[in-house]
Amino acid sequence: MKIAVIGQSLFGQEVYCHLRKEGHEVVGVFTVPDKDGKADPLGLQAEKDGVPVFKFARWRAKGQALPDVVAKYQALGAELNVLPFCSQFIPMEIINAPQHGSIIYHPSLLPRHRGASAINWTLIHGDKKGGFSIFWADDGLDTGDLLLQKECEVLPDDTVSTLYNRFLFPEGIKGMVQAVRLIAEGKAPRLPQPEEGATYEGIQKKETAKINWDQPAEAIHNWIRGNDKVPGAWTEACEQKLTFFNSTLNTSGLVPEGDTLPITGAHRPGVVTKAGLILFGNDDRMLLVKNIQLEDGKMIPASNFFKGAGSSALELTEAELVIAEAVRSAWQRILPNVLEVEDSTDFFKSGAASVDVVRLVEEVKELCDGLELENEDVYMASTFGDFTQLLVRKLRGDDEEGECSIDYVEMAVNKRTLHMPHQLFIGGAFMDAEGAKTFETINPTDGSVICQVSLAQVTDVDKAVAAAKDAFENGLWGKISARDRGRLLYRGPPSPSTRPDPTAT
Repeated sequence: MKIAVIGQSLFGQEVYCHLRKEGHEVVGVFTVPDKDGKADPLGLQAEKDGVPVFKFARWRAKGQALPDVVAKYQALGAELNVLPFCSQFIPMEIINAPQHGSIIYHPSLLPRHRGASAINWTLIHGDKKGGFSIFWADDGLDTGDLLLQKECEVLPDDTVSTLYNRFLFPEGIKGMVQAVRLIAEGKAPRLPQPEEGATYEGIQKKETAKINWDQPAEAIHNWIRGNDKVPGAWTEACEQKLTFFNSTLNTSGLVPEGDTLPITGAHRPGVVTKAGLILFGNDDRMLLVKNIQLEDGKMIPASNFFKGAGSSALELTEAELVIAEAVRSAWQRILPNVLEVEDSTDFFKSGAASVDVVRLVEEVKELCDGLELENEDVYMASTFGDFTQLLVRKLRGDDEEGECSIDYVEMAVNKRTLHMPHQLFIGGAFMDAEGAKTFETINPTDGSVICQVSLAQVTDVDKAVAAAKDAFENGLWGKISARDRGRLLYRGPPSPSTRPDPTAT
């Protein structure tokens, strides 16, 4: 079938590529004009493939389709328009032109959450089910007949990014291909959308994303995650706007002990703890925020809010300087409008978007042989200087906040001194049991007491389970690709030249 793809983004690129693999002829791609010297991924891919690419700044003027635009489109002879993700308003002269009409992808279960911020509102409303719809375009706003829908469970701590990356992106691509296949086979349904349960919500913008504290903790959590990462839920505290990310209701075992953070309009002050920032709803239930963006754009761990500047800058070795320059070149390729990437160059203030974050992370991983790097790291170190320092710390293996503090028990055995931890290990730290409870551990060879070992109480078990759940759901291991996990598992021992000298002091 002859197809015109109208849209943009990595999602549009993937749909385009999969349609070509299915044997369809993409006769033209219509995408957005270049921004800050950067072409959209869909247009870039089509140009590589020799497919005609059109970048119209607008399709209409004064409510009428531009004749020149319509003529260029009609000359392609498309039999179907596929709109995987499109931010432009396409006139009905284009929508209705092909033999099979036009189909559109929408990231919600229509008729619920019509509008451009459907994923945000799915989370803000606390929906237990999410999904996407592929529908036949009409002259309404996401009101056309349904062709195909797929649903998924919305997890308690899902954000716009996690829901999109886990289901809406990969399954949406498959869904678009399936929809085109059904059309080609003459089996595509046209199911009118029911009006019952229909909702429309406006576009979420920064000015409308301010947190309303006069509601339960779950509603505040849903508001924060529904605006994570864009546009970002914010509040006023410490005479500045703070934007919150990575929220969770999983606070089992957490004790609100730490430095208080007065928040304008909040039911109770927040509490900065080692785990992050604890917030309270008007029902006195807690939620935890793990990352905060300051008004100047810098992203920090919430646990570091009252801490001063980080550790001093590292002095790079010659090998590390080579890596830094290679990374600088990657930044330069991604930010073509920046004449020279300096240490103060901010990735996002220079025009980078979320798609560029993905590209940067992948390029740096390739440069650094599968280094454990995730999108969040770019947000946490958005200037080139900070990013380079973070990268080098990771390469050296000292990117953690500090060494784990261990209280060892020493024991002399066979002319050797053994060092044995005796505390509970929870959430990456050794700690005493609740109430400092202990029990004796016995040497089976002679019945003597080796030492007192912490005796976990019910509250300690709750903390351990909560920490394990958080590590499983939010930890780095589950986020990195199978390829990178494999590299870590099969990584050999360090070469002799890189092993520490046991005689060194």
